[in-house]
Amino acid sequence: MSQPEDGGKGEQHSSGEGIQDLEIKRLGSQPSVKGPSEWFTRMVRIDPLFQARDPALVQGASVTCEVGARTAWHTHPLGQTLIVTAGCGWVQREGGPIEEIRPGDVVWFAPGEEHWHGATPTTAMTHIAIQEKLDGKVVNWMEQVSDEQYRK
Repeated sequence: MSQPEDGGKGEQHSSGEGIQDLEIKRLGSQPSVKGPSEWFTRMVRIDPLFQARDPALVQGASVTCEVGARTAWHTHPLGQTLIVTAGCGWVQREGGPIEEIRPGDVVWFAPGEEHWHGATPTTAMTHIAIQEKLDGKVVNWMEQVSDEQYRK
């Protein structure tokens, strides 16, 4: 089986002159990566989904947090939307309570809002994370969520 001209990252279909190409990212065409320990506690897998071409700023990934895994505290310059697709997780805004999230839930964090999200101590959680770039940056990572902060 031969690789597409784009190296297997997706397919582009031309519709004719003056019309934008249609791009399809095929399942498995982008490698999964382990979430860096500077940004996450425990095992997190990040599966890139899309990164829009300029001038668009949006990007998205499917993020799986294994049992007890969570992000560090962080902010997004233009906010972030989470769409929970599997499992059970927790989210918390700075100064707010820990909230439980389940498949089908959609969570919005406002621009600059300090927050974290992850799995519960007993159940893994997968979500789609969507955010936009501002001056080339989508996230500002901060300190880890301590075990004391993580306890509900």
